[in-house]
Amino acid sequence: MFKRDVLSVKDLILRNLRVQGLETPLLQKRLIEAWPAVAGLQVQRYTLNVYISNQTLYVHLSSPALRADLSMRRQEFVNRLNAAVGAQVIADIRFN
Repeated sequence: MFKRDVLSVKDLILRNLRVQGLETPLLQKRLIEAWPAVAGLQVQRYTLNVYISNQTLYVHLSSPALRADLSMRRQEFVNRLNAAVGAQVIADIRFN
């Protein structure tokens, strides 16, 4: 008999996404969607725009005081967002 390499459906889908170059954009979309849950409702109220460029998450905020507070805790947010997605998607966060 032949020994077959049996993979789960999840592994097959992830492999196919990786081959087509779609894994990273999917993870980035998930990370952006996780921002409200990780940041909380109070921060989400002041969030104007969120996007990723070159492994950096850019968060535009309408409150300068909140921007200063979150800047001091940015490594905590990087760790929590990457953990929410389950992969190392971003390396830094910039609050504008």
